[in-house]
Amino acid sequence: METPFLADLKQFLQYLKLEKGLSENSLESYKNDLKRYLDYIGNIRRLPELSGIDIRHIEDFLAELNAMELATTTIARNISSIRSFHHFLLIEGFSKANPAELIELPKKSRKLPDVLNPGEIEDMLNSVDRSTPFGMRDYAIIECLYASGMRVSELTDLGLDQLFLEIGFIRVFGKGSKERLVPVGEYASDALTTYLETGRVELVKSPQKSQNKVFLNHLGGPISRVSVWNIIQKYAKLGGIEKSVSPHSLRHSFATHLLEGGADLRSVQEMLGHASINTTEIYTHVDRSFLHQVYKEFHPRK
Repeated sequence: METPFLADLKQFLQYLKLEKGLSENSLESYKNDLKRYLDYIGNIRRLPELSGIDIRHIEDFLAELNAMELATTTIARNISSIRSFHHFLLIEGFSKANPAELIELPKKSRKLPDVLNPGEIEDMLNSVDRSTPFGMRDYAIIECLYASGMRVSELTDLGLDQLFLEIGFIRVFGKGSKERLVPVGEYASDALTTYLETGRVELVKSPQKSQNKVFLNHLGGPISRVSVWNIIQKYAKLGGIEKSVSPHSLRHSFATHLLEGGADLRSVQEMLGHASINTTEIYTHVDRSFLHQVYKEFHPRK
């Protein structure tokens, strides 16, 4: 069955090529997206003219795409193509309105990292040999990430003058050099103290090389993010954890466990260093079973 409105599509593609200077690959993407759209409009909805399209037709077409289980990025590209096409029809006088201008692009899904339960955190920690300087360092890294919710970049940049372990706080410099004070518990404080007093002393080659950083590599310089990632992978494997584990998993577990323990969202937002609480809401996905438990405990008509 021939695609309807092909003459209009050809004019639009010519406009993109001559006026917008798009590449052949981009033009081919527009062509494929719009042929499917126009086929739906003309052959399935049987609209005789493009000027008869309204927002309901476009929404129904997008529902068809969703039913095909296309990727969010593919649907977003289709919407952009449809928007541009209707904008072209409007400026060229083929249509009196752009029915696609109110269609919003779908939000990209954010895959959350696996949450480790407290037992799995313990398994990781118990797999560390703390009799060596590197073992003391690695143990302190795991404790620090889980106790503070720091980003891995914040951990590798951590300086000795940012530690206030006697009062249980670490000063963290996050994105945009924003400063925040993060509390750390007794376990992490003890692990850091042991590492600083015993392990780190043996790793230091020179003050210039260490750059006053807390966590050092085998050469005596600041540890890298890749090294921290490898450390977390190593002990997750040694601890028998089959989930996909990274430094980010410990940050996510920190936030999730606080929420499950009853912490309020604003406090968690502050500790994570999020500018918007909306980010925290996405980041700290609470287990549905916990929500059911809270509901049954507190709702009067449980």
